[in-house]
Amino acid sequence: MNIKRVSIFGTDNIGVYIFTNNKYTIVPKGVEKEVKDAISEILNTEIIEAEISRSFIIGIYITGNDNGILLPKTTTSDELKILKENLKDCRVEVLNSRVTALGNTILTNNNGAVIYPEFTNAEEKVIKETLGVDEIKKTRIAQMITVGSVGVVTNKGGLVHINASEEELKELEKLFKVKIDIGTVNFGSVFIRSGLIANDKGALVGSSTTGPEILRIQKALGE
Repeated sequence: MNIKRVSIFGTDNIGVYIFTNNKYTIVPKGVEKEVKDAISEILNTEIIEAEISRSFIIGIYITGNDNGILLPKTTTSDELKILKENLKDCRVEVLNSRVTALGNTILTNNNGAVIYPEFTNAEEKVIKETLGVDEIKKTRIAQMITVGSVGVVTNKGGLVHINASEEELKELEKLFKVKIDIGTVNFGSVFIRSGLIANDKGALVGSSTTGPEILRIQKALGE
């Protein structure tokens, strides 16, 4: 798997600003050319510039997989229109929930999803239908309820919080139908999503991610 170090707007927390699946990468308006070049080279997707909730922090607000994209209820009508027009072969839905940081509270690939324990049953149903996954589970990872912030999962593998137990890893592997490993990003951060953007083709990591961390990520996501 090809991996490249990048920074965005002067920070290593690239996952705060970027969302990707195997078809599209959504980035903030005005993102640097070198970031776009890295996305084209490593992730090999169409790039869409957008705002969500009139904000640049795309990665915190958006979650999804190749089947569907979920947006928070704070998404404006203009923002929703732009994404629906550009994500033509991907279902785009607004989740009517008090939870708006969907990137931090939902972890998914094309097979399954783990979600914030406090989502309602009605919200869980919308999440499952939009993402088109076989199974969905309310749970924690390493005692963290913000499950989306402490992991990244593709259809080839996944990396989660370094304190996740063996039992948790086995449950996640069963749900996502891929091998899951533990690790860190950006020189020891357990918030995997903040420093790692990945799809089945490659991965981008924050620029302070170390060599050993990159090797662990490559192994976890499929070399």
